Amino acid sequence: MTIRLLIVDDQPMYRAGLSAILGAQPDIDVAGEAGDGEEAVARCRTLHPDVILMDVRMPKMNGIEATRALT
Repeated sequence: MTIRLLIVDDQPMYRAGLSAILGAQPDIDVAGEAGDGEEAVARCRTLHPDVILMDVRMPKMNGIEATRALT
């Protein structure tokens, strides 16, 4: 079974690094990335990830607010 993952962080280099490391795993599909909480909520509606790896501190909407919006 492959896990669809969404990576959410406001640091592009951090997102890219995590995407490269986790995407190399045979059972993980990096479905997408987002740079803030608002973008994460929008991408979840279209990508339907199984797991979201979300930073807590981000501009616009932080990770806690975004998690509340998603649940």
